[in-house]
Amino acid sequence: MYWEHFGFKEPPFALTPNPAFLFLSSPHQEAFAHLLFAIESRAGFIELSGEVGTGKTTIVRTLLNQLDPQSYRTALIFNPTLSPLGLLKEINDEFGLASAGDEMRDLHQALNRFLLEENRAGRTVVLVIDEAQNLSVEVLEHIRLISNLETDSDKLIQIVLVGQPELKKLLARPELRQLDQRITVRYHLKPMCFADSCDYIRHRIRFAASGREPLAFSPGAVKRIFRYSGGLPRLINGVCDRALLLAYTRGCKEVSPSMAALSIADLGKGASRRPRRALQGVAASLLLVSLAAAAFMLLRGAEEPQAKTPPQQAAPVLSREALLNALGALSEQENLHAAVNAVLSRWQAPPVLPVPGQAATLRTLARQRGVTATRIAGNLDAVARLDAPALLHVAVPGAGPRMLALTAIDKDGVSVVPSLAGRSKLTREELALLWSGGATLFWKDFHAISSRVKPAEKVEGVRRLQGLLKQVGCYNGPLDGNPGSKTKAAIAEFQGREQVLVDGQATGQTLLLLYRRAGGFFPPALHRAAE
Repeated sequence: MYWEHFGFKEPPFALTPNPAFLFLSSPHQEAFAHLLFAIESRAGFIELSGEVGTGKTTIVRTLLNQLDPQSYRTALIFNPTLSPLGLLKEINDEFGLASAGDEMRDLHQALNRFLLEENRAGRTVVLVIDEAQNLSVEVLEHIRLISNLETDSDKLIQIVLVGQPELKKLLARPELRQLDQRITVRYHLKPMCFADSCDYIRHRIRFAASGREPLAFSPGAVKRIFRYSGGLPRLINGVCDRALLLAYTRGCKEVSPSMAALSIADLGKGASRRPRRALQGVAASLLLVSLAAAAFMLLRGAEEPQAKTPPQQAAPVLSREALLNALGALSEQENLHAAVNAVLSRWQAPPVLPVPGQAATLRTLARQRGVTATRIAGNLDAVARLDAPALLHVAVPGAGPRMLALTAIDKDGVSVVPSLAGRSKLTREELALLWSGGATLFWKDFHAISSRVKPAEKVEGVRRLQGLLKQVGCYNGPLDGNPGSKTKAAIAEFQGREQVLVDGQATGQTLLLLYRRAGGFFPPALHRAAE
């Protein structure tokens, strides 16, 4: 296949929804957070809408994959052209219940017993219905009746309706007003912006090539693709796949603007984009007028005498007492969520939202967002050497443990969340007054090396580890998945180079640094954030 020519392990721009390729743009992060919050707080009814190709199905499949099976029971229905009886049978079948009969009453009772049992066991039941804009009014009314299954205090089932914008119009019909009123959480997924579209293309290339970038899209090519697609992932995939084939036939490793234009024309949809280009022409004209006006104002300002700006006064040094009081002003859970979300945002992961009455732990929050939490005992120099956003552990007398998110380091100091006494940036000296050492790092195990437990998975994990070690120049043996002396010696060599504990084991700090040094993964960094 043409994509194998570039060394991709699978097609990077396939049109089928694949949660493994998940890229959380800003709109996708918000949608993910809304869904997770609604499910965790047992909102009952949830609506997710969006244009064709925005990535709704990928988001919900990823959400279902990330829900812990020990705490959740999930079902996904993607054949909405069903009768009420057919839908109920499909739901029961997805939950592993009896679905052979044709009596609505029996099927309904079986589902109710299942929901009560799961509720007693402390598990949340989630039902996702995709392409819900195709449901009939009769079926939607029956879904409302299913949602009536509840106890005195809890909804027994969380129902997520996913569909195109027509879903909103359907739910607004007078005969469905009872259902519409029960939807407590709604989110409309918008297309990606230009910056997210650029990152999206690179993300899919890196993932399909195990962290490498064997093919590049020139800036001009990406601009043309974005203008054509409007930021819709499905349209981006279609053009990029054609461009990949064209690059293969021409023996190129970079997609040029002309190649992107040919790929767009090959899709046969160029005409449908003309109205958009016309609007862009009007916007360009308005932009020129604005620039001319701005230039006039600048020239006018240059002719007038400028008032001297007084020198900026240095911010007063905060005392240890002021810092501790500011950090202790938030409750432990409020502080935890604020700090954790600051670090998660650097990983482009959706924020975690507090659930009333439920205390969260650091490792639980990390696991919910697909990252690993690793505790270290070092000082600021050790954290700076690892170059990853960190959660600093601070003991506040009389208030208990608190977290301070360290998001950036530069020559002037450090950036922190939450802000203290109105300051989001502290000097190193001020930080030393507050924090004496000990931190937790969030990092992403891109190849899931540390989580592989089955024998076959372990071999594949070691093989990927060997590949990373080879990329940093510490391993020259075969990629055979053998965790023996050669692999351990390579790990130890890398650990010695990075000045971390040398034990020959692929532990958290070692893997975090290995992904960063191997290249192609682009994890967030403290120093790049400062720049």
